[in-house]
Amino acid sequence: MATQRMLKFVTLSKEMPEKREASVRAQDFNEIYREFAIAKAEEQASRCSQCGVPYCQSHCPLHNNIPDWLRMTAEGRLQEAYELSQSTNTFPEICGRICPQDRLCEGNCVIEQSGHGTVTIGAVEKFITDTAWDNGWVKPIKPVQERAESVAIIGAGPGGLAAADVLRRAGVQVTVYDRYDRAGGLLTYGIPGFKLEKDVVMQRIAQLEQGGVQFVLNCNVGEDITFDAIRGKHDAVVIATGVYKSRDLGGPGAGAQGIVRAIDYLTASNRKSFGDDVPEYDSGELNAAGKRVVVVGGGDTAMDCVRTAIRQGAQSVKCLYRRDRANMPGSQREVANAEEEGVDFVWLTAPKGFSGGAAVEGVLVEKMRLGAPDATGRQAPEIIEGADYVEEADLVIKALGFEPEELPKLWGVEELAVTRWGTVKADFASHATSLPGVYAVGDIVRGASLVVWAIRDGREAAGSVLDYLATAQAVAAE
Repeated sequence: MATQRMLKFVTLSKEMPEKREASVRAQDFNEIYREFAIAKAEEQASRCSQCGVPYCQSHCPLHNNIPDWLRMTAEGRLQEAYELSQSTNTFPEICGRICPQDRLCEGNCVIEQSGHGTVTIGAVEKFITDTAWDNGWVKPIKPVQERAESVAIIGAGPGGLAAADVLRRAGVQVTVYDRYDRAGGLLTYGIPGFKLEKDVVMQRIAQLEQGGVQFVLNCNVGEDITFDAIRGKHDAVVIATGVYKSRDLGGPGAGAQGIVRAIDYLTASNRKSFGDDVPEYDSGELNAAGKRVVVVGGGDTAMDCVRTAIRQGAQSVKCLYRRDRANMPGSQREVANAEEEGVDFVWLTAPKGFSGGAAVEGVLVEKMRLGAPDATGRQAPEIIEGADYVEEADLVIKALGFEPEELPKLWGVEELAVTRWGTVKADFASHATSLPGVYAVGDIVRGASLVVWAIRDGREAAGSVLDYLATAQAVAAE
C-alpha cells in the first residue's frame, strides 16, 4: 500500500507552493509562498522515490528522517509525520522556511539528480508543522521530573534556544541571557518577515517560557553581569552568542553618512514590524524609501537587504558582488526571488571607495574577472584595470558577513580559548570549551553559518551538558 502511494515522480512533476505575484508581495513583509493544500502536500510528498540511500537525509545537518515523514504525509498521517520531524529538529517550521534546501536536502535528492525535479522537502516540512500548530499537536514542554541543576545559556538565537529546549525537557532549570529585548537572535531581528514571519518565532519562544525556561533580556554579558557571576550561579554554561561584528569596507569616503551595516538596517526594519519606536528608521537613516540603494555582498544577508529595500519603496536597488552568479554563496532561489521583485544584480564588481562629501553619493566600482582558483578552490576575482565607474547611491548597505567579537576580552575571561579567527575553540563532538562545564555552539564556534547547524550544535551540546551534570552528581554522591 505504502509503495503504491510513493514513487510518483515519473508521472507527477515538481511543484512549489504558489508564490504571490512579485508586484504584490513587494508591497508588504508577509511570506511570499502560499500554503500547500493538504491534497497538494500529499501529492508532492508521494514523488519521493524512497531510495535505499537517502542523500536528502545524509546532507541535512540534523539528519532528519525525511523519507519516512514524506511517506507519512503522502499517506495522510500528518500527526505522525510531524512527531517524527520534531524528534530530530527543534524548529522544523523555521527550517522549512529559511533553510537553503537547494544546497542541502533538495539539492541532493536522488530524483533531482536523475532529471525529474527534486521533492519539495522544505515546503512539505513547513506544511506539516504549521498543520501541527493549527491542530494542537505541538505539546507543551512538561518534564517528567524536575531536577535541581541549573544551566545558563548566553544567547537566545537558534543554537541557544535548541539547547534550552532539550535541557528543559530533561527537567533541568534553564536561564537564557540575551542582549536584546526579545529572544530569537537573528531569527527575530536579522531575518525579514517575508522569509520568516515573526509570530512563527514568537510561538516557539512562548512554548519555552510556558515550559519553565527563564529569559533574562536586555542583558549584556560583560557589562550588566559578568561571565564569572553567571558561572557562579549555574552548574554549567552554554555560549551561543552568534557572531555580530560586521566586516567593514575601506577606501576613500568609507565613513560617509548613508553607508550602513546590514545588521543595523535589518534590525531597524524588523523592529518596525513589531511596532517599536525606531528613530533611525523614521529619520531615514536606516530606511530605503525613495533612495538609490546599493548593497555590497553576495550571501543570504545581502539577499535579505535588497529585498527589504524593495519593500521599503527604494527608487532602485542594486547588488554588487565580486564573483559571478554561479559562484555566489547565497541561495539561488533567493536570487531569483529578488530579481522577480526588481533587484538588479551587478556581477563581477567590487567597491574601491565612495564619492560625495559628508553624505554618500556614489560607489566607486572596480570591474572584476575570475582568475585562477584560490586556496578554497574557487576562482579568485581579479581587477580589470581601467574599467572603474561610479554607481550612484544614496544608501549603501554593507553585507560582507560577520566576525566574532573578542569574548575573552569583553568578558574578562582570558582562559577561554579561541581560534586564530577569534571563534571559541570547542570540541567537535561534545562542544566543550577550555573551561570546565562551559560549552559553545553555533556561529561563535563555526563562524557565520546556517540556522540548521546552530540547531544541531545546540541539541548536541545539551546532551553533553546532561552527561556532565550526571557525572558531577555521581562524584558528589561518592
